[in-house]
Amino acid sequence: TGAFCDGSEPREAMLAQALRNADAVLDAVAKAGVTLCYAEDFVYAPPIAKLRRLLDASGGAILELRAEESHSGSHAAYAATWKRSGGGSLLRMGSHPVGVVLQLKHHEGMKRHGRPIRARAVTAEVAQLTKLPAVGDRKLYMGTRAVDVEDWAVAVLTFEDGTKATVHSNDITLGGVRNVVTAYLTNGVVQANINPNNAVAAYAPDGAVWGDEYITEKVETKGGWQFPSPEEDWMRGYPQELADFVDAIQGRREPLAGSLLAREVVEVIYAGYLSAATGRRVELPRA
Repeated sequence: TGAFCDGSEPREAMLAQALRNADAVLDAVAKAGVTLCYAEDFVYAPPIAKLRRLLDASGGAILELRAEESHSGSHAAYAATWKRSGGGSLLRMGSHPVGVVLQLKHHEGMKRHGRPIRARAVTAEVAQLTKLPAVGDRKLYMGTRAVDVEDWAVAVLTFEDGTKATVHSNDITLGGVRNVVTAYLTNGVVQANINPNNAVAAYAPDGAVWGDEYITEKVETKGGWQFPSPEEDWMRGYPQELADFVDAIQGRREPLAGSLLAREVVEVIYAGYLSAATGRRVELPRA
């Protein structure tokens, strides 16, 4: 859900509309007595599952999280406009790194205090970098076709305990999808590489060497050094996500990625758009 409207509308109105839409979904779910399963694959990706276990084992506290999803542009026509997509790279890709940093802090809070640690403020910047005059008529290898949405975004989240997260998402990154999360703890650092990772590395002077064999998503060429994903769906957490959803529905419990996370992702992203438009930090209402 989100704010699917004219991209020129005030961001305060977009934030309010997006939250109304999210609350309408949650109300419908509650009335129907069903389980809302929020399909945030980052949360279920094996590198992130390992990060959570290392966090638990360390006994340390998260000081900062840095997360990113970026690539060279969406292949979907709807992604070009606010009316059809509800936002640009901050929503379409940023929802993944936003979702994972929120869930990691929720997890930490539940383990330490019995309640999730939530985001309480957002500062963000967005831009259309591929349309800058400095780009001119240079050849762009990106596939972005943004009309009235951003192709670059950065957000800084402040949590209730004062810790921070930085989220990057853009359509200007060549070389394949970049899905990475780093946790800076009081007693360690964990780097989770969902994509790319070096489980397999391959080199060819000509991309045609590999024929029709799949390498990984959104690489512009198969030539040179590549990092072919041996099992991309598994590494991104899709089977694990579905298994948790089935178990949650059968057991009538909240999945690892559920309604609280889903609404907070919407809240943080549209607060980010408001911050970017006004040049100020946006405080989130918290009890």
